[in-house]
Order: sequence, then structure tokens, then C-alpha cells
Amino acid sequence: MSRRSASVAIVLVMSLVAAGLAARQTAPEYGPAKGTLIIVGGNMAQTSPLYDKFIQLAGGPEAKFVIVPTAGGNRRPDGTLIEYKEETLIAPWLARGLKHVRMLHTADPKVADTEAFAAPLREANAVWFDGGRQWNLVDSYANTLTEREFHKVLERGGVIGGSSAGATIQGDYLVRGDTSGPNVMMTAEPNHQHGFAFLRRSAIDQHINARNRWDDLIPVIKKYPNLLGLGLSEDTAIVVTGDTFEVMGAWKVAVHDNTRVYQPWEKPYFVLSAGDVYNMKTRRIEKYGTGVRPGRGGGGGGDIPAFGVRTTSPVGTPASARR
Repeated sequence: MSRRSASVAIVLVMSLVAAGLAARQTAPEYGPAKGTLIIVGGNMAQTSPLYDKFIQLAGGPEAKFVIVPTAGGNRRPDGTLIEYKEETLIAPWLARGLKHVRMLHTADPKVADTEAFAAPLREANAVWFDGGRQWNLVDSYANTLTEREFHKVLERGGVIGGSSAGATIQGDYLVRGDTSGPNVMMTAEPNHQHGFAFLRRSAIDQHINARNRWDDLIPVIKKYPNLLGLGLSEDTAIVVTGDTFEVMGAWKVAVHDNTRVYQPWEKPYFVLSAGDVYNMKTRRIEKYGTGVRPGRGGGGGGDIPAFGVRTTSPVGTPASARR
């Protein structure tokens, strides 16, 4: 090889290495590199604009949608399979003007690991996970071809949404995954401790307002301080693109951020409202829903008063939930 050829080869290799490093540096740490997540805290009103947002992000009514009801249950207490009727399940979606909607469900992970079952996901623009108990989704789809195809929907720039259990399953650590009941935050069952990690390094709780679950993520983040805890109120969502999310909907989102400094009398989380934009990688609020950008000063970047956390009301509900 001539000196000129060797020099060209070295430059090419260095360029490829630099490109690879740049790609790794810009790749999201939390959300998908492509596509969008809509993570809803449950109890969506029929008139909720979150449905419209999901449809819009998918590409409109002509896009291809897959609805997954599996969290609703795989088997009855006597062991018999629960059946879902596709025409009943997709009827509300058709009423919203969608043209191409499929149901996807199985209680058998061996079936979920087949090409034939996963085929609808290869063309899907959007996947929606209904509510119920999130461990049913794990039992059916974890470590199967179907789970991998869920991720590929995002890789193609699609959207994944879900409400209640369909929200929690999108996280990394699976809260309330215990088969004995939903009040167990951290199960000892090893097969029910991980979600599908569409939103990595996170633990997602739901129904925090109606069921008074504001504080329930505190022990989870204490045990796993590397996680970001997200508690979602009803009919309220975070819309995730890359490492940022915007709050949408009727109520509030509690952010359990272990990197902030909290005073002994404060709750170890703060509360975001509709329109607020949060960067999970930098752990900073980028914009409030009022359109005001955070100023400088204070703890945790100066975007939350009182050393990076909002104070609590006398009844224990964050006072900022009243703003």
C-alpha cells in the first residue's frame, strides 16, 4: 500500500470512529431515538385530546394501528382463557375515523414468538396498550419476537401509546408488577420486575391523583436511585421524544428526580403541569406551559423554587398541583 493510500485509509477510519462517537453522544438515554411515546395515567375521557394526539402522531386516520388488550387479563381465576372480540375492541377506534385497525392478543408467549403472530406489527404505524394489570403483558410478550417488533415500530418513526397498565409497561422497572395485587410496588417475582423499556431508566406509576399514589414511587427511587420516577394523574400524559417530554392533559405529573437536593420538610419530587417540557437527560425543566422559560438560581438548575422542589399542602398533596 502506498503512503497516499495508507493516509486515505487512516483518515477514513478516523472519520468513521468520530462519526460513531458523535452518534453515541447524541443518542437519547431515555426515550426512543425515533418515534414517540404517549404515556397516559389512566381514566381517559372519551373526549380527551390525547386520543387525537396519538392519531396525529401516527400519521392520521389512514395510518395502521394495532390495539393490544392483553393487560386486561389472560386467564380467569379458574384457569380458562379470556377471549377478546376484535370487532368490539376496535369499534371505539373506528368511531374516531380510523381506517386500518387490528387487535393483537395472545396469552401464549410461544405464539407471540412466531412470525405469523407478529406480522401486523411490521406494517404498523402505531401501537396502543389498554389498561389492566401490566404483568399480563409481560407474561405474553416479554423476550419474544413480538416485543422486539414493538421496538421496531418506534425505530421506523412510529408511535406507542398506552393508558394505566399500558403506561407502566412502557417503563424500564415495572412497578406494581406483583400478581398478588396492585398495591405491591416492588414485587419479589423476578419475571415481573421489568417492563418493555420503551422509556429506559424509568419507573412509571399511574392513577396517582384519584388513588392518592403521589408518594408511592418514593421507596422505588430510594432503592433504585439511577431511575427517574414518573407518576401520572388520570387523563394526563407525557409525550416523549428522545430525552424530553411534554405534559398534556387534565392534571399533573410527579417527577421523582434523585439528582435534586430536597429539604427534610419537602417531598422528594416535584410536579409538572400541562405544557411543561422536561429534559430527562439534563434533569431540567426547559419550558413551562405558560410559555415562560425557567430562570437561573436555586437548586437543580434553578427551575423549581425552594431548592429544586415544590412544597406540599397541609393534606399532603403537592401545593403545585393546585396551580
